[in-house]
Amino acid sequence: MNRYRDHILGKITEKDINNQVLISGWVYNIRDHGGVIFVDLRDESGVIQLVSNDEKIFDNLTRESVIKVTGKVRKRNEEDYNNHIKTGTIEVLVNSLEILSKAPNELPFEIMTSTNVNEELRLKYRYLDLRNEKVHNNIIFRSEVIKFLREKMNSLGFTEIQTPILTASSPEGARDYVVPSRKYHGKFYALPQAPQIFKQLLMVSGFDKYFQIAPCFRDEDARSDRTPGEFYQLDFEMAFAEDKDVYEVAEEILYDTFTKFSKKQVSPKPFKKITYKEAMLKYGTDKPDLRNPLEIIDLTDILKDTTFKPFQKSTIRGIKVDNISSKPNSWFNELVEYANSIKMPGIGYISLEEDGSFKGPIDKFLTEEERNNLIKKADLKIGSVLFFIADRKELKASTNAGLIRSELGRKLEIIDKNKFEFCFIVDFPMYEFDEELDKYVFTHNPFSMPQGGMDSLLNEKVEDILAYQYDVVVNGVELSSGAVRNHDIEIMKKAFSIAGYDEEELKTKFKALYNAFHFGAPPHAGMAPGIDRMIMLLKDEPNIREVIPFPMNSSAQDVMMSSPSELSEQQLREVHIKIR
Repeated sequence: MNRYRDHILGKITEKDINNQVLISGWVYNIRDHGGVIFVDLRDESGVIQLVSNDEKIFDNLTRESVIKVTGKVRKRNEEDYNNHIKTGTIEVLVNSLEILSKAPNELPFEIMTSTNVNEELRLKYRYLDLRNEKVHNNIIFRSEVIKFLREKMNSLGFTEIQTPILTASSPEGARDYVVPSRKYHGKFYALPQAPQIFKQLLMVSGFDKYFQIAPCFRDEDARSDRTPGEFYQLDFEMAFAEDKDVYEVAEEILYDTFTKFSKKQVSPKPFKKITYKEAMLKYGTDKPDLRNPLEIIDLTDILKDTTFKPFQKSTIRGIKVDNISSKPNSWFNELVEYANSIKMPGIGYISLEEDGSFKGPIDKFLTEEERNNLIKKADLKIGSVLFFIADRKELKASTNAGLIRSELGRKLEIIDKNKFEFCFIVDFPMYEFDEELDKYVFTHNPFSMPQGGMDSLLNEKVEDILAYQYDVVVNGVELSSGAVRNHDIEIMKKAFSIAGYDEEELKTKFKALYNAFHFGAPPHAGMAPGIDRMIMLLKDEPNIREVIPFPMNSSAQDVMMSSPSELSEQQLREVHIKIR
């Protein structure tokens, strides 16, 4: 028999009335009702009320102390029922009580309201914060989702394989976390940004379908949907696969997960596929929130001969919103202030009046032909407002229009928060020009296969080469990235040469893949949905740290463990490091 308990609290029911129980847990609350003391005891399964005929038995108790209790279950008086807990109709009459671990009289914060406390304090005492029911349940929920994902991958014939944590530094887009070697003077391991190279090597090794719940390490700045340091993804790869095979697996996994763990409406399979070019034009981002019905239109050709100087030699985007011309000036001024806050040079707008004329400061610069073309292009109706966003750089005009689209969606409250709208973003450019480096660099994963293979690398303009690269986006959040991988050594050499890598660098920086691809590599493809983001979305949490057991803060510090920390001189000497 367990010496601490024979029942967990949430499983005690009216069937146990008059039975003796042995229970243990944390003192959740101590209530003095006019000299009558009630103690609420909590464990992971629930809360139960303790009472005693000898109230001195509760002397010296403090909240969050751990106690062991023996007592008899009895029915509460009907007027004392508590409908907020499972055990609200019963209580335990205490016979004996032992304090197993005493908590101090003053706690850093109230457990019941810890989510309202300053985040730094919460993370410093994360073990207390995790006792909060909401926070605790987030982590239980996380476990249930990961268990479901594992079962799902097993049912689809994938083999779970763990890949190394200590590996070699690899230029994969973010900064590495590096680990000095004690044995090899002046050399370093790196923590993997992702299992990218290892999973491709598993395909070369003859494994047909691989997956793992993979920890990834990137030295990046925090955002609300990205934690610095460590994150987890459902990493999977398939041999002899094309992009459509990955789409089917991703759709089944994500649709089944989101329909199982959420009551929201999930977009049906197959998910919509949107090219990168279309996404940037219509939504101003490669992470569109499709719950927002507003779309961006290109007005550059219509206004190419405009006399309005801010539009001249610029890319001009427009967003049409119906039935808002009657909004007060203050509403429009707030949008102008938002545009200023994101460092836009300005935002113009015109409205279509009942007499068919335009109202707005830009109207006087428009010709009759331009007015008619705008009405036709934007499908303007009486009461419609057309917003203009312009910039000399096309990408900047697109991204600014995307931000305005999102802000309009928020201000107009037209985003349905009871939906998960999934889509694939496909046909990403293989390369982009980096003005600082004055050369072309890989836009996404350098191991992606170019569409058209060697022919496109040899004969297309660099900026026109597309990759078999795809993202899964839901509600404006990038949930997953993947690609058909480059498995051909000659195509790999040419692709990297365009980004400025000669063959010697390829051999050095990607030695394992370079060598392995000489021994017969199958075509392969995969992706990696982010687990932390998935759970954040399912739990409707605005901050990803709410669904991670022990996250770093926004400054990449673990304030609970005092990490990063200094090392002793002896430790530094052992790994041949001197701090400058």
